[in-house]
Amino acid sequence: MELHAETCYQAMLSHDARFDGRFFGGVTTTGIYCRPVCRVTPPRFENVR
Repeated sequence: MELHAETCYQAMLSHDARFDGRFFGGVTTTGIYCRPVCRVTPPRFENVR
């Protein structure tokens, strides 16, 4: 299954557990990696790789 940036970001915004372990988002401004189920305030789309 190929993951697209927009799909991954929407999974991060909704904290979708189905995507947990399938990808991590790297935040360029902080150097932190985020899981989709993390309950913190999500980073801005343009700051996630």
